[in-house]
Amino acid sequence: MQELNSTKSKLFDSYSLIADLHHKINSTNFLVRDLVIEITRERKPSLPVDEEADVFGIPPPTASLSDELKLAILPHKLPLGYSPRMASDEIYPPVGAACLRFQKELAHYMTYDIGGECPMDDVFAQKLLLKGCEPLPRRRCHPKSPIGYVEPTPFPDSLWATPPDTSIIWDTYTCKSYQCLIDRKNFPGTVDCKDCFDLQGREKRRWLYDRGLDYGLDQVLQTKPARSIRIGLDIGGGSGTFAARMRERNITIITSSKNLDGPFNSFIAFRGLIPIHVSISQRLPFFENTLDIVHSMHILSNWIPDAMLEFALYDIYRVLRPGGLFWLDHFFCQGPQLNQTYAPMFDRIGFTKLRWNVGKKVDRGVDKNEWYLSALLEKPMT
Repeated sequence: MQELNSTKSKLFDSYSLIADLHHKINSTNFLVRDLVIEITRERKPSLPVDEEADVFGIPPPTASLSDELKLAILPHKLPLGYSPRMASDEIYPPVGAACLRFQKELAHYMTYDIGGECPMDDVFAQKLLLKGCEPLPRRRCHPKSPIGYVEPTPFPDSLWATPPDTSIIWDTYTCKSYQCLIDRKNFPGTVDCKDCFDLQGREKRRWLYDRGLDYGLDQVLQTKPARSIRIGLDIGGGSGTFAARMRERNITIITSSKNLDGPFNSFIAFRGLIPIHVSISQRLPFFENTLDIVHSMHILSNWIPDAMLEFALYDIYRVLRPGGLFWLDHFFCQGPQLNQTYAPMFDRIGFTKLRWNVGKKVDRGVDKNEWYLSALLEKPMT
């Protein structure tokens, strides 16, 4: 026992020595990297600070950044020093790299009274997100609260109830009431999810019937063993009706949605559902092989660059568990693109086709040669 204890003590000392050596090696690597960068700069003509860029073309943070912005995006030293688990003695806040391409906008976003009320800049912040500045840095301010806020409608009545107008701040939206959002389907103009807020209209009938491109929810669930679909994601889920239908079947769906001239995230939350405010460009915030189902209607389509779309589809494959379902709902594209671009793309990713339906998209005219694809795809078990 004494020999074992002595061996354990020596092993512990060895681990400590290895961790210390690892730390020194990393420090040396940082010094070498900085030295190479300095030598490279000396050999090149100097550029104004705001014109310098790294290999990705991203300007480095400069002395012109505000103190608050520096705190939000620059690394922080770990209080307990070097961590072998992280292989570093500092931590970087997870701010989208593209944020550094928009330093003026980022500086504007980070200008506020610390501990005070945040600016009403939801539209500005969302534009930054859509430019790829995602995630945005955290801020030390309080969002404005609605005047006259009341408790939400109890569940399950909340699934099909329209929230009171006092539940949100309307400053950033064209409409100033939910009735206005419900009525805008009757007016000309192109608006995303134009009738999504009318819960007694078309939303009430979605996914109840199975015909052609329109898959019925119950028919989709019947392709898997009973109650084996439990959790999932709806990408670009509008006002959350897909999640509401699934919730009625004891299935939990997280809905990603943007507030494109409408309070979609607040509306989803009022219904007693879970919204996440992320774009299609961001890596899905789920671990691999975890979700039972991923659904997307209209969002994944030919407006997304081919390479970015393929990355997104591989990411969906990543988060689905073996046997998980990917329900592609009304994907649209030009006629030649379907067989030349997208069918081979789905084949490369490796889904098994359970259903595959194609139909003409005629809402913009039959001469456009636009097509819809609805598909039910399964991640192989092995």
